Amino acid sequence: MQYNPASRVAEEFINDEEIQATLRYADEHKSDRELIEKLIEQAAAFKGLSHREAAVLLACDQADLNEKIFATAKKVKEHIYGNRIVLFAPLYLSNYCVNTCTYCPYHAKNKHIVRKKLTQEQIEREVIALQDMGHKRLLLEAGEHPRYNPIEYILECIHTIYSIKHKNGAIRRVNINIAATTVENYRKLHEAGIGTYQLFQETYNKKEYELLHPKGPKSDYAYHTEAMDRAQEGGIDDVGLGVLFGLSLYRYDFVGLLMHAEHLEAVWSVGPHTISVPRICPADDVDPSTFSNAVPDDLFLKIVALIRLAVPYTGMIISTRESARVRGKCLEMGVSQISGGSRTSVGGYVIEEEKEENSAQFETSDRRTLDEVVKWLLDGGYLPSWCTACYRAGRTGDRFMSLAKTGEIATYCQANALMTLKEYCEDYARPATREAARHVIEAELPKIPHEKIRKASVIRLQKIEEGERDFRF
Repeated sequence: MQYNPASRVAEEFINDEEIQATLRYADEHKSDRELIEKLIEQAAAFKGLSHREAAVLLACDQADLNEKIFATAKKVKEHIYGNRIVLFAPLYLSNYCVNTCTYCPYHAKNKHIVRKKLTQEQIEREVIALQDMGHKRLLLEAGEHPRYNPIEYILECIHTIYSIKHKNGAIRRVNINIAATTVENYRKLHEAGIGTYQLFQETYNKKEYELLHPKGPKSDYAYHTEAMDRAQEGGIDDVGLGVLFGLSLYRYDFVGLLMHAEHLEAVWSVGPHTISVPRICPADDVDPSTFSNAVPDDLFLKIVALIRLAVPYTGMIISTRESARVRGKCLEMGVSQISGGSRTSVGGYVIEEEKEENSAQFETSDRRTLDEVVKWLLDGGYLPSWCTACYRAGRTGDRFMSLAKTGEIATYCQANALMTLKEYCEDYARPATREAARHVIEAELPKIPHEKIRKASVIRLQKIEEGERDFRF
């Protein structure tokens, strides 16, 4: 098939021949200092990189140029997102699944794992626990099962979550990570008020994909790969991409991921709202040979840096799969969203603690509480944020992208981040975290670029201290 980024056919916009040609091109030019320096300069001007250009930088093995790549990624990240880090938590609804993914413990043949599905009453308890931590943004996760997890169940869960108000707690944005589905179902999710729809490709190598997904609906490579187009057609204009690095050859998946981003731009004029960078990690009933393509830390950090350079406007997400040390490095290179206090099992925030059951999808490395993560961010010079203003103000899709690509999003983000941090401190933070945040708020207020918004923020911060909540620009 011929490569065509504007095609709606998976094997045309993720074209194997183009990926193979790109990898050969990268190998041929990996020592071309003049070209590499030119590409770094291009990225430093916030112009992004094509999949071929990024592949050249990934292949580069010259230490001084790699240092330039990392330094430039840091510069680009600071220009677009500043020092703001958005916080969220996953909420696993059900681990019933009909697929046979070889790397996931939810696979249908796994007889060891405890199968669970949350009732609406249990969801309320989990959400209250999350609210009591201070969370405002959730990512819903569920296995694919037409009987246990139909779209009606997911929609009911969303309605329940948005309806729960506990003390000063409220979930203001629900993002979704569920299996590929129909345009009609995406339309229902959009009407239910979701934020971003995430779906990880796992791997873009079609042959490897089919080996990793031998049976079940997810085995259909084209249907899975074309899901983001159906989501856009259903009205969801904030979509999130990702691959599971280490499942297949990392260079192939790196190029495929960037081609998918280019495809969304070509067809919808809106690239991915987020790109996630999970790595394969240990899990129950997963064959250790699955890890034969494992990506070491130094290479993983370079991948993160290059995604930031190639797709400068996207929000980059890293989960608690990674250690605190690796997450800290990734924050410098490009990551702008992280989870905190996460549980990767069904009922992990309340129910499992009572019953001592384990239904985790994967092992977490960063097991700190949300408040410990917040304090760590503050001590590192970052501005923790629970902002949900853009989605609620209609700044999604092309409206968000136009602001993100120019850096103008900071006009809103800085003020909104400070107000959400102030809320967190008043309602949930330990004294040490509250004191650290006070210093950060004082230092960050002058950085609000718009004078009227800056003056209004001072007034609103005082009102938050007096008990008012949920201000946004």
